[in-house]
Amino acid sequence: MAAWTPQPAGLQEILQTIHESTDMNTAVQRNITQKLNQFTRAPEYIAYLAYILSSLTQEEDRIRTIAGYLLKNNSRLILQSPPPVIEYVKAAVLQAFNDPSIMIRNAASQDIVAFLGVLEPKNWPECLQQLVNTLDSTDLDRQEAAFNALEKACEDYPRKMDVEINGTRPLDFMIPKFLMLSEHPSGKMRSHAVACLSYFVPVNCQSLFAHIDTFIACLFKRASDDDPSVRRHVCQALVLLLAARPEKLMPEMSNVAEYMLYSTKDKNENVALEACEFWLTFAEDADLVEYLRPLLVKVAPVLLDCMIYGEDDLLWLEGDAEDAAVPDKETDIKPRHYSGKAHGLERDANGDPTEPPKTRIGAYGEETIDSDDDDDYDLDDDDFADEMSTEWNLRKCAAAALDVLAVRFSGELLNVLLGPLKEKLWSNDWLQRESGILALGAMAEGCIEAIEPHLPTLVPYLINTLNDPKPLVRSITCWTLGRYASWCTQPISEEHKNLYFIPTMEGLLRMVLDNNKRVQEAGCSAFATLEEDAGSELAPYLEPVLRNLVFAFEKYQHKNMLILYDAVGTLADAVGRALSNPTYVEILMPPLTNRWSKLKDDDEDLIPLLECLASVTIAMGAAFFPYAGPVFERCNNIMHHSLLQYQAYQQNPDLDEPDKSFLVVALDLLSGLTQGLGMALEPLIAASQPNLLSLLTVCLKHPQAPVRQSAYALVGDMAMGCFVLLRPHMPGIMQELILQLDPEPKFEFVSASNNAAWSVGEVALRYGRDDAEFQQWVNPLIMRLIPILLHPKAPRSLHENAAVSIGRIGLMHPSLVAPHLPEFAQAWCQALYEIRDNEEKDSAFRGLCTLVQTNPAGIAKSLLWFCNSIVRWNQPSPELNSMFQTLLQGFKAHDAVGWAAQVSTFPPVIQERLATRYGV
Repeated sequence: MAAWTPQPAGLQEILQTIHESTDMNTAVQRNITQKLNQFTRAPEYIAYLAYILSSLTQEEDRIRTIAGYLLKNNSRLILQSPPPVIEYVKAAVLQAFNDPSIMIRNAASQDIVAFLGVLEPKNWPECLQQLVNTLDSTDLDRQEAAFNALEKACEDYPRKMDVEINGTRPLDFMIPKFLMLSEHPSGKMRSHAVACLSYFVPVNCQSLFAHIDTFIACLFKRASDDDPSVRRHVCQALVLLLAARPEKLMPEMSNVAEYMLYSTKDKNENVALEACEFWLTFAEDADLVEYLRPLLVKVAPVLLDCMIYGEDDLLWLEGDAEDAAVPDKETDIKPRHYSGKAHGLERDANGDPTEPPKTRIGAYGEETIDSDDDDDYDLDDDDFADEMSTEWNLRKCAAAALDVLAVRFSGELLNVLLGPLKEKLWSNDWLQRESGILALGAMAEGCIEAIEPHLPTLVPYLINTLNDPKPLVRSITCWTLGRYASWCTQPISEEHKNLYFIPTMEGLLRMVLDNNKRVQEAGCSAFATLEEDAGSELAPYLEPVLRNLVFAFEKYQHKNMLILYDAVGTLADAVGRALSNPTYVEILMPPLTNRWSKLKDDDEDLIPLLECLASVTIAMGAAFFPYAGPVFERCNNIMHHSLLQYQAYQQNPDLDEPDKSFLVVALDLLSGLTQGLGMALEPLIAASQPNLLSLLTVCLKHPQAPVRQSAYALVGDMAMGCFVLLRPHMPGIMQELILQLDPEPKFEFVSASNNAAWSVGEVALRYGRDDAEFQQWVNPLIMRLIPILLHPKAPRSLHENAAVSIGRIGLMHPSLVAPHLPEFAQAWCQALYEIRDNEEKDSAFRGLCTLVQTNPAGIAKSLLWFCNSIVRWNQPSPELNSMFQTLLQGFKAHDAVGWAAQVSTFPPVIQERLATRYGV
């Protein structure tokens, strides 16, 4: 043992605290936690814990084990410890690993894994050596204990294990040993061996790949092992090989596929789940599509069968309860992450969406409404989080795999599954029906074109199934109807509306008020999806829709209330000003104000309610005014209180950092009020204490990007809605805005920079042409915006917002901006030619045309890009169209021969449109 020895007083104090920690009293526990945190400041603390674990044999095993767990939790302290402490801890943990008590050995094993990870094997080779030597022990318990620790180390930090120590690579010796031990008579040992080997696949470990063929042969040999844990690790290894070295498996794919299909049907759920991961991994790799295609006929029906609820799921779900009146447990409610308003521009069909997709409850968990393009279709397990069970399971994995297969193979997949799907959907067994409906929903995105001809039969079938007596069938049907909402809501014809849209809407509204909480949740979520797809088509049905949603306010427990807020906010976004009808205001506002009055300023449920109100205020416009006073005042108070809290935190970093969500959502609701009410807010702003605009100026400097992001959005919205009130504060605001314009913002600052770039353009427009006050900021702004536009790595949305603002500043101050035109003209046209026609784009292009009129030579080198961006417009406003006409005719009149020569080099489609639209 090393030279370190404990001081009796120190030992007694720590021991006493560990004894007290077994007391379950909350106040005692809090006190203990505080004491334990203080101990971590003592440089020898971990040595005392190691001493209690390894040497205090007169203490109960339970007390020594607690010391072992504390040691594991504080393993990082060894990096700052004095050398005698380090040496003592290392020796003591290895000593405890050989203790006669299994409890102590287990605790020591966890400590070994933790310290080996923190120190790294290269700084503790004797530990690695001892573990590997123990694999040869004749005592099976000791063998297994050593292998258990090694497996955990290989799983947690395979790269740290793959090192050279004193000129040799331990893995060169360990890998062959693991391969040999995969033949061990004990199932546990074989399982550890296969597991350890598999963890080195993803890190491209050369010591393993030197034996790759032996490794694959070993997997085939163990494939029919009678121990399910071994089979599970074989499946896991094959999944990892498929992801890292598919070329090694492809020659054997017919055998591997047969085995994996067989294993996907394994009686042991863990084996089946690992095997099912194989098909998900296979489908996700676009390069392997051709290898997967011939297997589709066998794979798809097996996945379909895996989607039936297992007995364990059903026990856990207690799915039949009429539990609407049962309060939720707080543990059922997941934390929500609120992200503020981001200003983006919509692109044409070939562009990407600018809005971050909304997350809603799905059949296999939270799933993003807007999925990736199919060429880089990437399904994260999180997409299928936890709606239908506590954890990722076979059912969800199979549904996720089917989803990706649908994207890859579309109609081919439907051809394979049509027969088996029909059988399930029309089965008498509710479990079969339920799994068929889940499959139908999982395939919706990828197979929509192939499924479309069947939807006139399937949608009425689903609507009818909403009457099923089993809540789990009703809830999955809601989700699947949500997946086909865009088809149901197409305004094709009156007949389509009456047959599909109205019955779907009525059916889902009925589910919103179901007596089962899971059905309510699925119904409300699917209805929100329907609202997004239907948009203004919902306006004629607003009264019955609102009455149903308002009734849900009376009925819902805590968790579903949060989804209900989302459905109300989404409805407001979908129907817009239609919501300002006094009848609708009278239906909706009382329950919202009732909820609002019950929540304190620091209640987290206020966040989704404020988010919902922001949408409602924009939609209702002036009709919201009677409710605006208390809402405005509360937002102002929340801002003030949050800023004071943050100030206190900055002065005393020992305090917890305050939650920024309250501040962000208050700013966003003020943005909503500004958009809805404009100048009507003047008396409220004038009376605000402290003044709203002083608080806003502080928010612009806030260290947290989401706060700044929402603050810039509010500046832009106030410029549009009530510029007169904003103007006196502009000098302070502009100073901050200019600083925020960064060509290469950190990822988390992108949205803040975006909103800053956008709001600058809105402010420039409101000051008006050649305004003397704004002139002082034109050059500093242009000097920041041009580098953003030219920066190759700046996000696309930032390029677009910068281009719009340059155009708008140019429209107002052409003489100051036009000299810079040659620098940015091409990049400007490239940034905006794909954006959909809208007012922002229109004012930006009028600005560009004004700059070209002021400095015609500035566009000479970018003429092709300029003409391309002109002909990409579908319907420019009359004013803009006439500017295009004048400029193009002017170029031609100035030098007809030169113009003709240049246009002849343009792509034919541009030449043709210039000729037909503008006669040039």
